[in-house]
Amino acid sequence: MKLNDTVIRSFKVAKVFRENQEKTNSIDFSTNGEKLISCSEDDQIVLYDCEKGTQTRTVNSKKYGVDAICFTHNSMTAIHSSTKVDDTIRYLSLHDNKYLRYFPGHTKRVTSLNISPIDDTFISGSLDKTLRLWDLRSPNCQGVMHLQGKPIAAFDPEGLIFGAGVNSESIKLYDLRSFDKGPFVTFMLNQEKECEWTGLKFSKDGKTILISTNGSIIRLIDAFHGTPLQTFTGYSNNKGIPIEASFSPDSQYIFSGSTDGRVHVWNADTGFKVCVLNGDHPNSVQCVQFNPKYMMMVSACTNLAFWLPSIEEE
Repeated sequence: MKLNDTVIRSFKVAKVFRENQEKTNSIDFSTNGEKLISCSEDDQIVLYDCEKGTQTRTVNSKKYGVDAICFTHNSMTAIHSSTKVDDTIRYLSLHDNKYLRYFPGHTKRVTSLNISPIDDTFISGSLDKTLRLWDLRSPNCQGVMHLQGKPIAAFDPEGLIFGAGVNSESIKLYDLRSFDKGPFVTFMLNQEKECEWTGLKFSKDGKTILISTNGSIIRLIDAFHGTPLQTFTGYSNNKGIPIEASFSPDSQYIFSGSTDGRVHVWNADTGFKVCVLNGDHPNSVQCVQFNPKYMMMVSACTNLAFWLPSIEEE
């Protein structure tokens, strides 16, 4: 089944999970699309089975808090940032709820965490104005980049370069093999006046970069030339929260939550709004992602919803 406007508009909530008392602040799919992990401000980590549509495990991180969670290449382990005690990144075994390793170094809260699509490298960005490169096998930081502002960062789909958004006005691209030489290109954009950049993602085809904000605006830029391609607006964010914007796996559609509890969808090429999906979320939807392998979408406020298309394949 291919994604098109008709299929997108047919998406309906198939299942709702009400495990959390506080809002979900981060979600991530495993690479094979079979599992989903979420974390929330009530310090809970929840694991879901996407094929069966069930919740399989809940882990509490009461001591350190939890944010910016992502699977490693083994879907029974994850890394996450901390919201209490210190700003160490933690590597967790979901199988037996034990920490496998700690990654200390950041001196302020970690706001961006992204794992390489090809190996055990990961990258973190923090309010301490540094980006750090790590390897899951070592607690020692592999490299530090000192920047002029708060960074957000992500790997490209090939895992060869990573992009850093700095100070809500520039995007720097680094070659992983020679990142210590500095960025090989910097794209300057108009600095956001009304909001801050809060997230950065490469499209699956590697051609575009999506920038989320804590306002009601999303930017799409060309990954090779830094040219602004689209600006997506018309969703509400009156609370200044870092609403996540995501690509569909075919890079053709952009999804975003909103503070009115609905999910907004745009065509990435034309910038045209395809639809607004209402999943009866009682609170702000901060997290929205499309499954990388299956025809399903997930959105989360305090509740977490699994969405499926309601039209049959022709």
